[in-house]
Amino acid sequence: MSYLRLALCVVGVYSMFLLWAIAQERLSVPFQSIDGTSSDKFNSPLFLGTCQSFLSAIAALAYILLRRKPGQSISQTLGLFDTAKPTSNGVANGTANGSPKANGNGHAPTSDAHKQPHTRFDNKSLLLRYFQCAVFITSAAPFGFAALSYITYPAMVLGKSCKLVPVMIMNVLLYRRKFARHKYLVVAMVTLGITMFMGFGKEKPSKSHKSGNGNGGELSAYTQLIGITYLLINLAIDGATNSTQDEIFARYKVSGQQMMFWINLFCTALTTIISVLPLPYIPVLHPSAAGTTELQGALEFIRTHPSVVVPLAQFALTGALGQLFIFETLQHFGSLTLVTITLTRKLFTMLLSVVVYNHTLTPGQWLGAGVVFAGISVEAWVKRKDVHAKRVIQEKEKAKIKQL
Repeated sequence: MSYLRLALCVVGVYSMFLLWAIAQERLSVPFQSIDGTSSDKFNSPLFLGTCQSFLSAIAALAYILLRRKPGQSISQTLGLFDTAKPTSNGVANGTANGSPKANGNGHAPTSDAHKQPHTRFDNKSLLLRYFQCAVFITSAAPFGFAALSYITYPAMVLGKSCKLVPVMIMNVLLYRRKFARHKYLVVAMVTLGITMFMGFGKEKPSKSHKSGNGNGGELSAYTQLIGITYLLINLAIDGATNSTQDEIFARYKVSGQQMMFWINLFCTALTTIISVLPLPYIPVLHPSAAGTTELQGALEFIRTHPSVVVPLAQFALTGALGQLFIFETLQHFGSLTLVTITLTRKLFTMLLSVVVYNHTLTPGQWLGAGVVFAGISVEAWVKRKDVHAKRVIQEKEKAKIKQL
């Protein structure tokens, strides 16, 4: 059953985010104005995030309402403590998230300090965790967009390919979480393989790059240093987000879709507030002109460039559906497995393009692909070995019961 669930998550993430990437690429090129006199680029990333997080919250809410069990209260359905039905130990009876538990991610249960009798404070701490994730996600995106203005696209992809490393580092630093030894080997192999695949490729610099040194697009050491700094900030915040999500699953009995609903609800609130405030020009975080709001600019662009509506809707819808599979993966398999899936998706997409469009790969790229597949094989072999060992133990227990 776990293999079937994992396969479904992989197919869902791959298919939805392939369509999402197509929409994202379309949104990065100019759109013809309604009068045909000009072509302009849609430059409102915060509005994009608001659309996607809003639809994601709606999708998650619809999912958990459809799966709602008879007799569940609204608070239970949304993954909160039900303060109306306390039991003798002070914890809500039949709550949606009771005592801490291991959730299949390999995380041990946390201390009993979180089994508090005051459910009101449990709800507060859980919602604060969700809000923390929303702040991380809202903060990370602008740095990723800004990095592309200072470094080439291959450098950006190369940095993103190493996302497994900050995820593991943040898990260890922030929450003192330990992983099985083979996990470190798998992370190292996948990161090395994707780095080799990207590094030995023949990618050209991003056409959207705006050189800051006036040398016709050549990148100075100072310019690259700024871009790498933005990229490192983006990766560090992403790592903090994933590790915090793992911590929520370890401490509270919530589903992936419940987490998806609350985080996207907070993200929508945050980005909406920022979009309607006439903030001054802030590098990276608020690049819009002073005195204007991003929401005004986005709505005016949609009015004068109606062709942006379809890719914008595709971007938000596929992102929302893709997040259902992402949070399902997070809940049952952990952030390391999720990041492995999202990174290898990029690799498989490139390999598919080789078959479909007859592209050629360098020997170094084939070697890198082999290292990635070897790392995935190690993970599959260890999991298969663990499953077999558990079955042997279960068979022995059944035999003992029959003898009794």
